[in-house]
Amino acid sequence: MAMTINRQHEKGGLKKVNKKRIYRLMQICGLEAVIRCRPKRYRKVKSDYVEGNILQREFTAEKPNQKRCTDVTEFKYGNVKKVYLSAIIDLYDKSIVSYVLGQSNNNDLVFKTVRSAIRALKEDEFPLLHSDRGYQYTSKKFKRILEKAYITHRMSRVGRCIDNGPIEAFWGTLKVEKYYLHKYESYESLKDAIDKYIEFYHNERY
Repeated sequence: MAMTINRQHEKGGLKKVNKKRIYRLMQICGLEAVIRCRPKRYRKVKSDYVEGNILQREFTAEKPNQKRCTDVTEFKYGNVKKVYLSAIIDLYDKSIVSYVLGQSNNNDLVFKTVRSAIRALKEDEFPLLHSDRGYQYTSKKFKRILEKAYITHRMSRVGRCIDNGPIEAFWGTLKVEKYYLHKYESYESLKDAIDKYIEFYHNERY
């Protein structure tokens, strides 16, 4: 398939040039079209196990450490660098019982978050933990961590972010009230901002 470009011919006309030639010349000159790039294809990871949704959007609890939600969200700093925040929220008072910031969205990030939350529990506390169906939460190791602590694990339905509404709402609050208001050039400055905001969220924010 040939395409026409606005190139002045010797006789004043237009010359037809194959699009592959244009692409090759653009590569040589280091030129790129200003269009949306094709999204990357991510290989779907098969879940080791899944659980149903018994929370059913009942986002209230009668006492602390009865029901919890967890999730991971992404932040950017500098030009293109990314960090990931994993957190667990208590549905009794919407407090953040555990959070970990890391530069990789991997199992270790999630495992550190849930282990920290488990260490803070009393001997007679065995909360329900609700998550989405991300690969970290459907792994065998995550299941073993929860089973060892006698924690009931349940999951959102596929494509239903609202099933995990409280932690999604917290991400929105954090980003609107803190993250979007500033530009962060380093990991340290972003981490400090998140630490201070969560402290403010617990102790000063109405």
